[in-house]
Amino acid sequence: MSQVTKNISDRIDRFPKGFVFTYDDFTPEVDNKEATIKALNRMAKSGKISKLSKGRFYKPELGKLGELPPPVQQVVKDLLESDGKIIGYITGYSIFNQLGLTTQISNKIQIGRKETRPSIKRGFYSISFIKQKNTITKENIYLLQLLDSIRLIKKIPDSTSESIISRLLFLLSELHIKEIEPIIKLSLKYPPSTRALLGALLSEKYHFHVTGKLKRSLNPITTYRQDDANKVLEFTEYWNII
Repeated sequence: MSQVTKNISDRIDRFPKGFVFTYDDFTPEVDNKEATIKALNRMAKSGKISKLSKGRFYKPELGKLGELPPPVQQVVKDLLESDGKIIGYITGYSIFNQLGLTTQISNKIQIGRKETRPSIKRGFYSISFIKQKNTITKENIYLLQLLDSIRLIKKIPDSTSESIISRLLFLLSELHIKEIEPIIKLSLKYPPSTRALLGALLSEKYHFHVTGKLKRSLNPITTYRQDDANKVLEFTEYWNII
């Protein structure tokens, strides 16, 4: 075993299982990029590491049914943060299950970003991007995920509209009172249909005490179709939801 290969192997041994890495993770320990590339490709062929996509590898973990894919956060970490700054967040299909909106686990990863890019594929996962007009911060990611779920409600798989609305109602009711104004402010950069349904959801707990800004942002003669909303929500007519 060459010294380059040994240095790389020793470093990989210190990585946690499921950790995704690239050639750049071995500098400055290994100053020869070509040797690094060859060593990693040999290790991938031998099974010591697994290849996720071109130039990306991970330390495999074995489960009862075989090798487990790396965690979603690891697969897309370079798309979420750059130079210590948050540039994106996991949302959409990737978090519907986590939020309890569906039991389906998807191999589609959606990322909210101010600057989007064409869809890509990494191993088991298909990655697409959703335009986020708000500034993304660590503190507002969960609120943005809730708003994205409202916006994409008709695309949530394997769930009824009634059950999804009921779950969203619960999640919003669990927010701290100090988070209500921020989520309303963030929603102003979302489509009117999202703002209307958010207003109807918030009205269940707060009636109309906090939703004035939402109501004023909507065209009073526009209606919004959302099946079965009136089975769960009391104020759909006020919010022009049919």
